[in-house]
Amino acid sequence: MSIKPGSKYYPLFEHLQKCGEEETMLTFAEIETVLDDSLPVSALNKKNWWSNRDSASALQAKAWVSAGYHVKTVDLTKQTAVFCKFQAAYNIQKKDGAVIWQQDAIKALRKHMSLTQAQFAQELGVRRQTVSEWENGVYDPDRSTTKFLELIAKQTKFQAIQPEQQ
Repeated sequence: MSIKPGSKYYPLFEHLQKCGEEETMLTFAEIETVLDDSLPVSALNKKNWWSNRDSASALQAKAWVSAGYHVKTVDLTKQTAVFCKFQAAYNIQKKDGAVIWQQDAIKALRKHMSLTQAQFAQELGVRRQTVSEWENGVYDPDRSTTKFLELIAKQTKFQAIQPEQQ
């Protein structure tokens, strides 16, 4: 998921990206000032407008998700939204220092690249359904694809951090 310059919500993306705080609260009025535009009526009276959905129609969510945030809470009465830095936790396994390209590692790489499943599939030259099946553990990619994933991971500076052993 990425937001395009010129989008109505691009200024919010820039604001959050520059913010750098782990958590920040903005009033709806502050968001409107950042946007230099009014929020839609649905933002003022529907909590689901503030969801963190990965959808082409949710242009507003692209702003905060692309900046590395998600909406933690929204208070329609006080007209505030709390944005938190998003840190996904994936169970990425390694063997001899190399990533084992299974479902969590593939999804983490895709998210690191800020791509949808369809975009990631196009990048790899496979069907979107194939990416979905990998991410859901239906099957693992073949050896040549894992080599390609490793190359992409290096090019994008993907850091697969192995969870601490308990």
